[in-house]
Amino acid sequence: MKVAQFNVRATMPQSVRWKQAADNEGFASVGSWAGRALDAYLEARTRAGRPLRLSWHKGVFRVVLDGQEVHVRGMVSPPFAYYQGNGSGPDRCHPRTLVNLRTGQIIATLRTARQCQALASELAPAYARGEAGTATVERHVSEQA
Repeated sequence: MKVAQFNVRATMPQSVRWKQAADNEGFASVGSWAGRALDAYLEARTRAGRPLRLSWHKGVFRVVLDGQEVHVRGMVSPPFAYYQGNGSGPDRCHPRTLVNLRTGQIIATLRTARQCQALASELAPAYARGEAGTATVERHVSEQA
C-alpha cells in the first residue's frame, strides 16, 4: 500500500485536544487518529449529499461498447470518466461520453466536456447513496437538444 505524509499545524490548545481524543479512542498517535477522523468527515459529507468537487485528470479506463470491454483514453474522476466519442467508440469528430468507472457502462453522450463534468457532479451524491440518478441524466440530455 502506498502511503502519503501530511504535516498539520495546530495551536497548543488544539494539540492538547487532539492528543486527548487520540488517547481516548485508543490510537497510538494523533496522526492515525486524524486519518480516521478525516475519513469519517468525508463519509458524513458524502452521505449528506455534499460531495467534494470532482477533480479530473487524464487516464485510461474501460468502457463496454457493443458488449465488449474496450480501454479508452479520456478524463477520469472516480466514479466517473468521459472520452471523446459516442457509444460506437472513441472518435475526434463526436461529442463526449460519460461512463460509470465501476461498471464500464455509458451514462450519457453529451456535446461538451463541461456538460459531462456538470452531470457527473450532479450524479455524485446519488451514486454515493447507491441510487441511479436517471432523472438527472434525462434532464441533462434533454437540455442539450
